[in-house]
Amino acid sequence: QVQLVESGGGSVQAGGSLRLACAASGLTDSTGYMAWFRQAPGKEREGVAALVFGGGVTGYADSVKGRFTVSQDNAKNTVYLQMNSLKPEDTAMYYCAAGRSFSMVAKTYTYWGQGTQVPISS
Repeated sequence: QVQLVESGGGSVQAGGSLRLACAASGLTDSTGYMAWFRQAPGKEREGVAALVFGGGVTGYADSVKGRFTVSQDNAKNTVYLQMNSLKPEDTAMYYCAAGRSFSMVAKTYTYWGQGTQVPISS
């Protein structure tokens, strides 16, 4: 059974940085595609970044390119999302997800963490 646990959320001022972590367990070769999503109140869940765990392939939403970086620590089975130059519009609940293909479409992913809140103040 795949389990994902996010951490690292919290309040930060616009222009600041934050690093989210997603500790994964139970991943297999067929569920090694991971992504970060976010959902703001009243909005649909949107893909932020994706990567192939252990493969190094990454992808980003246009809205975060150049500001966010997704990375992995294979030894710790953890995926990170480094967020720099944060903007008020980045405010959302951030979720980690694992699935069977490389995508930033939410329905692609089977396993989800509980989410971590990231409020950005202006």
